[in-house]
Amino acid sequence: MEFCSIYSGSSGNCLYVASDRTKILVDAGLTGKKIQEGLKEIGINSCDIDAIVITHEHDDHIKSAGILSRRFNIPIYANTNTWEAMIDKIGEVKKENIKIFEDYNPFEIGDIFVIPYKIPHDAAKPCGYSFVNGKRKISIATDIGYVSETVKENIKDSDLILLEANHDVEMLKVGPYPYHLKLRILSDKGHLSNEAAGEAIVDILNSKIKKVILGHLSKTNNYPQLALRTVLSILEMNNIRDGRDVDIDIALRDKVGRLQVIK
Repeated sequence: MEFCSIYSGSSGNCLYVASDRTKILVDAGLTGKKIQEGLKEIGINSCDIDAIVITHEHDDHIKSAGILSRRFNIPIYANTNTWEAMIDKIGEVKKENIKIFEDYNPFEIGDIFVIPYKIPHDAAKPCGYSFVNGKRKISIATDIGYVSETVKENIKDSDLILLEANHDVEMLKVGPYPYHLKLRILSDKGHLSNEAAGEAIVDILNSKIKKVILGHLSKTNNYPQLALRTVLSILEMNNIRDGRDVDIDIALRDKVGRLQVIK
C-alpha cells in the first residue's frame, strides 16, 4: 500500500491512500488546484483518483470535495449525517457519485477494504478510517479530542498511522485564540495535543506498527520540531526508540509529504 500526506493541518487536509489498483483521497480541504498540484508532485494524475472519503464536514476537510468530484467524476463517500451536514457546502454532485454508508459499517472501494470508526470530535458524525489491502493496514486518526478505546482498538494493528499532534498545551493556553476556542480545542471533542499523541503511541505500540506520522499540526499553537521532540521524549521515557522500535515522522502543514510504501 501507499500513503502520502498531501496536506495536513488546521488550514486544510488531504491525504492519499492507495493499493496497486485503487487510489483514494481522504478529505479535500484545500482548493482543487492545490490538491491537483500536490498529487502531481508525487506522480499521481487527478483523473486516476477512484474516490474521496470524508472524515467530517468542517471546511478544512471538504473545501474542494464537490469541485474535484465534478471536475474528475469522482465518487464521494461519507456517512448519512456527514452528507446532510455538508451537502449545502460542496455544491451539486452527480447522484451516482453520492456514496452514503450507514453508521460505521465497513465498505469496499476497489480492492481496498475501508473501515470507518467513531472519533470524538465536534462534528455531525465524524469518522476515523482504516484502509486494508491484503495483510497491510493504514489508519488515520486526526481531529480527536482524546484517544478513546474505539480509536485505540481500530489503529493498534496498523502498519502505518497518521496520528494527530495538533497543539502544544502551553502554547495554546498563552496564545492569541479567544477563550471559548481554547476550551473547544482542549475539550474531549477538540484536538489531540503533542503530549497525548506521544502517550497514545506508547499505549498502542506493537510489533506490526512500522511508522507513525504526526499530522494536523496547528499553525498558531505548534511547530514541527516541538511536536516531534515532545513525542520522542515521551517514547524515550518508555524505552521506545525512534528507528529501532518504530519510525516517527511528521506531516508538515504546507508541504507535500514523501510517498510512503508499505510492503
